[in-house]
Amino acid sequence: MRTDYDYWVPISVPEAVKIFAAIPARWHIAGGWALDLYVGEQTREHSDIDIFILREEQTVIYTELTQEWTLYKADQGTLSLWEKGEYLHAVGDVWVSKNHEAPFSFQMMLVEAEQDNWIYGREPSIRRPLPDIFLKTDHGIPYLRPEIQLLYKGGSKKIREKDERDLIRVLPLLDPQAKEWLIYALRTQFPEGHPWIDYIQSSF
Repeated sequence: MRTDYDYWVPISVPEAVKIFAAIPARWHIAGGWALDLYVGEQTREHSDIDIFILREEQTVIYTELTQEWTLYKADQGTLSLWEKGEYLHAVGDVWVSKNHEAPFSFQMMLVEAEQDNWIYGREPSIRRPLPDIFLKTDHGIPYLRPEIQLLYKGGSKKIREKDERDLIRVLPLLDPQAKEWLIYALRTQFPEGHPWIDYIQSSF
């Protein structure tokens, strides 16, 4: 078990692309980097880099990555080694480093899918067809659609200051359909209301 949670030296987007392009599984850049890829430039510092993968494809990803990397399950505030042959049924985050002493290099988000539909883990009624959850840069880098990434940020238990800044920066670039979907998703997850909804509505 590791406790050095802040020991990060994240890889770059091109390095992530090089790693995952060789793996026969679907993946997308997620997190703050996904929003920057949508904007078209790096807009702030990033303390890590997130890779969005499907839970059902974890075995092939584990097999390929563990040839050079060490994988840790991030579960309820603890980090423990992801053992060979272990299927992660509920763990949603995996941290990756070169070895037990090396800094963490990237994080993987394991997400649910059913009948070729992505399922939002915090509110399973929110779904979209898998081909509709990502975009690609002009160089072919796949990344999570901005409205879905903003849902992950706005739908967390604690909205961080950087999440608010990301919303303010990206919202003017979203088309009306993306804004409407984000409002729908936030209302579905938070029927009692969410502070971002009025702000998004005011941007139309």
